[in-house]
Amino acid sequence: MTDEETIPLNLKGNVPDVGSKQLVRYEVVCPTIGPIDVYVQGNRGSANEVVIMTVHDLGCDHEMYQEFVCHPKMVPIRERTVWVNVEMPGQGHAAPDLPPDYQFPTMQMIGEDLICVLDQLKIREVVCFGEGAGANILARFAMAHIDRVLGICLLHATGTTAGLFESLKDKVMSWKLETMGMNPSAENYLVLHRFGSTQFSKANDKEELKSIVESYQEALHNKINSKNLKCFVNAFLKRTNIADTIRNLKCPVLLVTGQQSVFNGTTRNLHQAIVKTCEDKTKVEFIEVANVGNVLEEKPDKMAESFQYFLQGLGLISSVPMHNVHKMLRNRTMSMEDYDKPLRERNNSLVPAGSPPPTPHDHGMEAPPNLTLSSPSNDIPAESLLIEGK
Repeated sequence: MTDEETIPLNLKGNVPDVGSKQLVRYEVVCPTIGPIDVYVQGNRGSANEVVIMTVHDLGCDHEMYQEFVCHPKMVPIRERTVWVNVEMPGQGHAAPDLPPDYQFPTMQMIGEDLICVLDQLKIREVVCFGEGAGANILARFAMAHIDRVLGICLLHATGTTAGLFESLKDKVMSWKLETMGMNPSAENYLVLHRFGSTQFSKANDKEELKSIVESYQEALHNKINSKNLKCFVNAFLKRTNIADTIRNLKCPVLLVTGQQSVFNGTTRNLHQAIVKTCEDKTKVEFIEVANVGNVLEEKPDKMAESFQYFLQGLGLISSVPMHNVHKMLRNRTMSMEDYDKPLRERNNSLVPAGSPPPTPHDHGMEAPPNLTLSSPSNDIPAESLLIEGK
């Protein structure tokens, strides 16, 4: 870690109760991918620190998740967590061209090297949160560093290599980024990749979504270095298949996709691959949000609820009341500090010797009717959950 800087959050409009409005930027030096910027939001130093590590998607930077983290439904989570946002090489706001001799790392190299973020920031373990290309990278990180990951939440994730159609489309787009800079073809592709569609006539909040897309398009033209973006796109295009090695993913997984996302099918395929190889299928959840392409942008409240249930299933932030649930937690003997310990750490002090470990349901967890999480047996495929995007 060679640098540290405090900067203000860049938020659209007035966001109430966002807690800390500052990010602390660190420069973390990794042996393979080189120096990367890491932006930390939240107060470090708590004995029961809950750290969420994020990696952004194509055409984005570390600010990708800021609006979501500062959403009103995220207030109870944000107050109890630290967000560590990793920015890929050369993808930051107005970043200079990467050096001519710089070899942009593969998705696997990035995933393996991210352990340096934890080591240099002195973070023991994390929950991972990523979308698109970021989700693919974090899945690799979780498989490479099993003991440092409590769970992973992957949005619009893909576990396979690029198909022929995707390869041809990406190669054309990548070539245009190199020769023309940001252009209509590249822009349309990235909007499709990010939001699942370039047309939103059926969206419930059409004008709001249109504004979000236009803001993204403006960032592509004015903030993102197109030459550097081409390198990231190429790395994603050349990704290796992780579905064949997904058995190495040992932590709980939450897969989320929008019904209209272009990655709906690939997310489903990854879910099926995980279910086929995992030893405990109750650790795998699949959520599909109806009538949306991008869950984070179109239904952040639904995403916030789902993420809260996932964290509480890990035994984290258990003192936060569940949305729409009025039943009190059964165990009233623990302090709030004990409730906010990771489940596996709490079990060590609460479970008598020789007793089987408790499940999340043993702690009185109960989801509302429209968010009932499946608990399939070991010989039945895990069921998916469709959330109506109301």
